[in-house]
Amino acid sequence: MKRVALLLVFSLSTVLLSAQTTNVAKMNRFLDSLLRIMTLEEKIGQMNQYSSDFAATGPITKDGDKQTQIRKGLIGSYLNVTGAERTRSLQEIAMQSRLKIPLLFGQDVIHGYRTIFPLPLAEAASWDMDAIELSARIAAIEASAAGIHWTFAPMVDISRDPRWGRVMEGAGEDPLLGSFIAKARVKGFQGKGFGYTDAVLACVKHFAAYGAAVGGRDYNSVDMSNRMLYETYLPPFKAAADAGAATFMNSFNDLNGIPATGNRFLQRDILKGQWKFTGFVVSDWGSVGEMVNHGYAKDNYEAAMLAANAGSDMDMESRAYIQHLARLVKEGKVKMSVIDDAVRRILRKKYELGLFTDPYKFSNVEREKQQWNNPQHLAAAKEIAAKSIVLLKNEKQLLPISKQTKKIALIGPLVKAVKEHLGFWSYDWDDDSVRVPSLYQAVQNKVSSATQLLYAKGCELTDTSSTGFAEAVNTAANADVVVMYVGEKRDMSGEAKSRSNIHIPGVQEELIKAVVATGKPVVVLIAAGRPLVFNWTAENVPAILYTWWLGTKGADAIADVLFGDYNPSGKLPMTFPRSEGQIPVYYNHYNTGRPAKSETDVNYVSAYTDLLNSPQYPFGFGLSYTQFEYSDIQLNKSSFKAGETLTATVTVINNGNYDGEEVVQLYTRDITGSVVRPVKELKAFQKIKLKKGESKQVQFTLTANDLRFYNGQLQYIYEPGEFHLFIGGNSRDGKKVKFELKK
Repeated sequence: MKRVALLLVFSLSTVLLSAQTTNVAKMNRFLDSLLRIMTLEEKIGQMNQYSSDFAATGPITKDGDKQTQIRKGLIGSYLNVTGAERTRSLQEIAMQSRLKIPLLFGQDVIHGYRTIFPLPLAEAASWDMDAIELSARIAAIEASAAGIHWTFAPMVDISRDPRWGRVMEGAGEDPLLGSFIAKARVKGFQGKGFGYTDAVLACVKHFAAYGAAVGGRDYNSVDMSNRMLYETYLPPFKAAADAGAATFMNSFNDLNGIPATGNRFLQRDILKGQWKFTGFVVSDWGSVGEMVNHGYAKDNYEAAMLAANAGSDMDMESRAYIQHLARLVKEGKVKMSVIDDAVRRILRKKYELGLFTDPYKFSNVEREKQQWNNPQHLAAAKEIAAKSIVLLKNEKQLLPISKQTKKIALIGPLVKAVKEHLGFWSYDWDDDSVRVPSLYQAVQNKVSSATQLLYAKGCELTDTSSTGFAEAVNTAANADVVVMYVGEKRDMSGEAKSRSNIHIPGVQEELIKAVVATGKPVVVLIAAGRPLVFNWTAENVPAILYTWWLGTKGADAIADVLFGDYNPSGKLPMTFPRSEGQIPVYYNHYNTGRPAKSETDVNYVSAYTDLLNSPQYPFGFGLSYTQFEYSDIQLNKSSFKAGETLTATVTVINNGNYDGEEVVQLYTRDITGSVVRPVKELKAFQKIKLKKGESKQVQFTLTANDLRFYNGQLQYIYEPGEFHLFIGGNSRDGKKVKFELKK
């Protein structure tokens, strides 16, 4: 019987493999036949992407009758076209072209479509891969129902500089955490696979090293060693490629003097060569033509040549390909094989989506209506928002607030805000004022009928006036507890939103000082798309929650945390500086020959004389309403060799008064290496749930492969020697043991 079962499994596997091989062969035959009958102009048309004229995420360029260009097969893809009716109407025009090749519709679905989820950086604070994948899955379901085939996400850029506004789109500073999140987002967007109507093409961006822009200034240059590139900035891209990401987008920056859009080393050598990526690469908005501004190309003609030869398959909005590629091919400056490879890659994705079989399969008005206000999606949005909140401080267990509190003062410019909750890179719908609750509404729905809510705005978000302070102080004086809601405007973090000053804007921190002076217990909520500087608040306010921008159900999630219906479990995915002068600041830095020995050591060591040596909050930091205690680390052996495993075990005890979740983090340090190694590196983490009084053994397994790094010759190796191993609740605090990797 067992033998029969094994034979059956073998037979089914053979059939499935045969079917897959047959399907691939069928697709290749179709693509071969299509490419043979396409004219050069039609091929280049597939490499040309335009934005619609009614909505854009960049400068709109209106250039004649685009519908005629579609009929001539001169446009292969559109971005910023949404809605089942709109996409269907344009697809119908594409079906009037000679070869009836369907259009591909792309859109910036960054953290939700109809249902807006927390900013990607906020979701990264959850350290919860299931939640992050679910967020992307729901975004794909809603976007695909609106006719969208392709999302320009996830952004997987590592960033160590919170002045860069686009940190809000990524997963923070760590390559391991970033790699896990990149994989989760790709899986979420692409679902069960292409061909399903709720799966959209993921686009991994920005390739590469955009997050290291000099000075944190958007679109700026990047200059780094290849070892730093491979070790820190490429791992999330590699993880996304390994997860099957359909497309990549190159970046605006130059890398070591070569613009990414025209960078053969990145696109041909690494992505399509070393990593064997079979999808296609799209430029960022106008980045082909922007190589002229870089001083790398003389004009758009030369830019088109450089970009195509370097491996950029589709030109987004610069019109360099559509205007110049045909001439470049005829002059022998771009080989026909380069064009055919790019077009095959693009057509393959259209085929895999099933668009050649049914070009309208994503343009279904009924399906769009069904997903418009999906209650399950809203419930998920609220839960994921709660998971993303980080508790930074809670002196004397001020939080959670009792729902029976008699008088609660709600003070600050964000208390009654609605659309601010959606953050940057989000959609504004006509009914948001009804669908998106304010914090005031969320708290009102949470407390008992006996609770009186007091309110004062105090100031505007970017105000320089303190005329509203007196009302705020009087309001606070009449309350039992004060909740203040401050932060950025929703559009202060995002693309082209770099800031040299990342303090809480305007006079908001002055308002906090005035309210704290009343002596009333104060809770401060900080909404932002990046780490902000708020030293006085950090030192003087008893309770602080970092709430980012949490999306459609953000206010409800905040209310759940404020009143204890959800115990916060978020951990910071980026280090928070004390001052812009510390930036770039990150936990996995190298040591120096003269490291500081304490917080205040400035005696001929690497330090600032006017600032403490530590950041305000370290990477991985986040408190809970309960307290977690860690035992000493137990290793199964003090040394091990390649081919063996090292097991590290720690017992975590919840000795507080609430059930809670903890992210248990494991870091290592290579004490001596052939190149300088970071002081700590995240190697593993587990998120666990413990009831009050409960304890749990958490076990991690390491191999020699977990200790690999790139040496001076860019060889990915491990070296025998001594290591430190740390386990704790953040990158700063934890238990420590030593082990050895032997030859």
